[in-house]
Amino acid sequence: MQRALTLYNTTIGKKVLMAVSGTVFLGFVVGHLSGNLKAFAGAQAFNEYSAWLHSMPAVLWGTRIVLAGALAVHFSTAYQLWSRNKKATTGGRYHVKKFQESDYAARTMYWSGPILFFFIAFHLIHLTLGGAIWPEGAALLGIEGYAFDKHNPYNNMVNGFRHWPVVVPYVIGVVALGFHLFHGIYSMFQSLGLSHPKYNEYRKDLAIGLSIILVAGFLSLPMAALATAMSDSISWLEPSTQRFFFPELN
Repeated sequence: MQRALTLYNTTIGKKVLMAVSGTVFLGFVVGHLSGNLKAFAGAQAFNEYSAWLHSMPAVLWGTRIVLAGALAVHFSTAYQLWSRNKKATTGGRYHVKKFQESDYAARTMYWSGPILFFFIAFHLIHLTLGGAIWPEGAALLGIEGYAFDKHNPYNNMVNGFRHWPVVVPYVIGVVALGFHLFHGIYSMFQSLGLSHPKYNEYRKDLAIGLSIILVAGFLSLPMAALATAMSDSISWLEPSTQRFFFPELN
C-alpha cells in the first residue's frame, strides 16, 4: 500500500493513472459510438438496442459506476498534474516559456478537459436524465414542441439534433473530445512505457486517425438530422412516427 501511495505521488505515477483511466474512457467512447450509429438503421433498431442495454441493470449500472470512478480519477489527477506543472514552469519576471513539439497537444488538454466535463453534464441532462428532470409533455431544454419520450430514445436524440441549441454544444463537445483523444492516445503509450522512437510517428498517426474517425462518427448524427430538417430532399435521419413501448425503459 505504501509503495502504491508513493508511486501515485510521483509525476510518473499520476500519468500512469491518467493513462489507465483514459483507456477506460476510450473503450467506452468506441462502444458508445457503435451503439449510436445504430440510429442510421432506424428507430426500431436503435430503440431495441437501448432496451437491451436497460435489460441488464447490473451491467449498465456497473459500467456507470466504473465510468464515474474513472472520471473522478482522471479529472482529479489531471488537475494535480496541471498544478504541479504550473508551479514548475513559473519563473521570475523575465521568465520565457519554451514549448516542446508535443506541448501544443498537451496545452489543449487544459481547455478540452473542462469543456468535456460540461459537455458530459449537458449530454446526460439531454438524453439520460431528461425524463426525470422534465415532466412528460414538457418542452425539453426549453425547446417548444420537443418533448421527452422514455420509450423512444431514437426520437429523443433525432428531434434534439434538429435544433441548433442542441447541435452547437454537441459539436463543440465532440471537437473538444477529438483534441483530448489525440493527446490522450498519443501520450498513453509513453505513460505506460510502450513508447519507442522508431514507432513514435506511427503512434502519432494512430492518435490522429482514431480521433478523426471517432469525431466524424459522432458528428455524423447531428449533421444528418440537421440536414434532414433543413432540406425536403434529404432523409438521412428523420423522426419516427411509430409508437414504441419497452418495459425495460420505464
